[in-house]
This record gives sequence, C-alpha cells and structure tokens, in this order.
Amino acid sequence: MARQSISFTKPNDEWLKTQVDKKEYSSKSELVNDLIRQARKQQVEINWIRAKLEKAENSGFTSESENEILAQSKSLLNG
Repeated sequence: MARQSISFTKPNDEWLKTQVDKKEYSSKSELVNDLIRQARKQQVEINWIRAKLEKAENSGFTSESENEILAQSKSLLNG
C-alpha cells in the first residue's frame, strides 16, 4: 500500500480522532480510505446520472404530454 503524508485542518483532524476514539475505525488511515471509497462510488453514480441527462438532452423534444411520459416511465419501471 502506498504511504502518503497529508495535513488536516484542526477541525478535520479532531473529527478524524473522534471517529477513531469512538471505535468507528481502527485508524485515521482506515477512515480516510473509506471516505475515498465512498467518494469514488458517488462519482460513478454522478457520472451515470450525467450520462443519462446528456442522452436525454441530446434526444430532442417530444410532443407527448406529461401524463403520457409519466405512464411510459411507470410501465418501464414495472416491467
């Protein structure tokens, strides 16, 4: 595992220490790695949503009513 030296602001360092003291994590390194994993997972989700929005924006306009669109969405969700 790669070792890094990073600095934290006082409030962030105190928060990290509190989490370790509460036995939420065994070390600051474990906590920071977990936060990075969560951020990476969140970024994957954001990218997926962004791709869906871009696809929708590029598909053009529709002449369907709100109710028609809603009905189609519900039928897709319900299989």
